[in-house]
Amino acid sequence: MAVRPGAPCWVSLTTHDRQATEEFYGGALGWSFQEGALAPEFRVATAAGRPVAGLNEAAAARGLPVRWTVFFLVEDVDKASELMAECGGTVAVGPLETGSGRTVVGSDPCGAAFGLWQGEAPAEWSAGAEDAPVELSLHTCEPDAVAAFYSAVLGWPPDGARWPYADLRGGARPGDADPETCPRWEIAFRTPNPDETVAAAVRRGGRALSAPGGAQARRTTLADPHGALFTVVAA
Repeated sequence: MAVRPGAPCWVSLTTHDRQATEEFYGGALGWSFQEGALAPEFRVATAAGRPVAGLNEAAAARGLPVRWTVFFLVEDVDKASELMAECGGTVAVGPLETGSGRTVVGSDPCGAAFGLWQGEAPAEWSAGAEDAPVELSLHTCEPDAVAAFYSAVLGWPPDGARWPYADLRGGARPGDADPETCPRWEIAFRTPNPDETVAAAVRRGGRALSAPGGAQARRTTLADPHGALFTVVAA
């Protein structure tokens, strides 16, 4: 199924050390890796042959922080980036040509980083649906203002309770040193056994930042050995 404009179309990790990063996520989450279509420094992580995420070593070399970023598909990245700035967001990088498309990386009015992508999106990838490899949640300081921002930029409903692809969660604090309470897009990977995944990540140098959220949620936020935050949740 083709990805619609405004929908999440990919998640990617900027990294300074591709080999160490692949060893960590391959061991903790069971991912395999292959060359991506954009360039040799872009890699694609797969689980059971299905694409899950990307790795980008070149982006970190250009000064971008080591972190997970969610990208949303847009029809016109120039127009969307202008709307970002007009609506209180920040455009940090781009628009950039990548060979197969154009991209922007920036943040919303509360400081949560995300990307925009104009180009072909992997049709076999999705977020939010029960069979998708990824869940998305936005931790924010101003839910109403931020919902209006994403409505203007991505065409989402202005009521965050009706968002089609992600959960909107208030209570974040801008400038907070605690990575769990600062405004951010939370990227959660589904795994059959979160407890085993967390233990495997910790053995490989990761850190668990939160305890699992109960027998039903079984949700844990971690930092990988280079400090990138991600969450694991029961499939």
